[in-house]
Amino acid sequence: MFSGVYHEIVPLNAGNVLVIEDTDPAVKWLSLIYQALNRPLESDAASPSDTPSPYLNSSRNSLFFQKLSLKAISKTFMMGKRKSLKSCNCTSELARKGTGESCFWPQNAYYSSEDDSGEEEDLPNNSMVMEIASQLSCRSSHRRYSLIASKQMVGIFVTVWARKELVQHIRHLRLSCIGRGVMGYLGNKGCISVSMTLHQTSLCFICSHLASGEREGDELRRNSDVNEILKNTRFRKIYSKRCRRTPLKILQHDRIIWFGDLNYRIALNYLETKKLLENNDWNALLEKDQLKIERDAGRVFEGWNEGKIYFAPTYKYSYNSDSYAGDGVQSNTKRRTPAWCDRILWHGDGIIQLSYIRGESRFSDHRPVCAIFKVEVGVLNDGIRKSFSVPNMRVGVEELLPANNNSRTAKER
Repeated sequence: MFSGVYHEIVPLNAGNVLVIEDTDPAVKWLSLIYQALNRPLESDAASPSDTPSPYLNSSRNSLFFQKLSLKAISKTFMMGKRKSLKSCNCTSELARKGTGESCFWPQNAYYSSEDDSGEEEDLPNNSMVMEIASQLSCRSSHRRYSLIASKQMVGIFVTVWARKELVQHIRHLRLSCIGRGVMGYLGNKGCISVSMTLHQTSLCFICSHLASGEREGDELRRNSDVNEILKNTRFRKIYSKRCRRTPLKILQHDRIIWFGDLNYRIALNYLETKKLLENNDWNALLEKDQLKIERDAGRVFEGWNEGKIYFAPTYKYSYNSDSYAGDGVQSNTKRRTPAWCDRILWHGDGIIQLSYIRGESRFSDHRPVCAIFKVEVGVLNDGIRKSFSVPNMRVGVEELLPANNNSRTAKER
């Protein structure tokens, strides 16, 4: 399984924050991710049906020149109907206690999430979208990954993909958005959360962009963002008699992965930080990392885990450069102290981190970070209902993509 987040895919100006967000970059990212995940294997390299994404290679239209709907494009990258992902995969024993094909509450029930829970819609009558959907359908046997969910909130964009053999086992898909930006409400800061069950284990992916700033005390605003997200995120309610363990809150999930621009800085001045950077003294720098300090003090992310950091700070770089933006800057007001703003944490048993690295893409003032996990998932065996809290099968929730392809499985600004 693959989850990705992209921060500031659009400029955080008043037009995007207050009026209407620009979805064009998200459409482009979806196509690029599809192409990366479903590239031909070496054994299939000669197959004419395994061509790159048609969004980038259409002979009549180009993705970069035609405005397309993010919702319409998302549907073309999904195997099957989105409605099935929202339906119930509970056991027949539990199903007899409910009615209907889905275990969700009726339409007039109370929902407090941003879940796009409307009825299933057909693809719009757009010639390019219909043509691409037809092409993808013809090549469905060669697709290894299917899009499960995609959501944009101003500059935050999250996608979840799964190997095609896992799609039939994913249910209870729900999304929730929390804005923590302007006036503590708008979406220039905040998070998108994705909840689902894989077999009988609940998973939650949280993509966040927390409060910025490197003044003393700004870390408390980031702590507040985290605590408010945990407090206020609520997923669409599910029929309790049939799915008693389906979580409504983030911390009720069995396995949780939180990633994004957490914006925690290093509690040193620029010159002290620069000296330690030049000596590659990561341990000394990490002792002054605000996220580590706040976690150790129990003020944020208590009970969460993060892998050991063996890479240089990911913020702030000059665009299209390997130099930090503070190099050569004389004014303290314009200088930014390098920091590990971009992080990946997890919560819950049955999660093993296999790697935690950074990429070297230069198109942002951040460097992307990537993590690969192995996650235990509970399944039913021969019709016998096993304990949900004791998984009896390991499912690798990862894809070991080649190291040189700059794939971003966890975070990109």
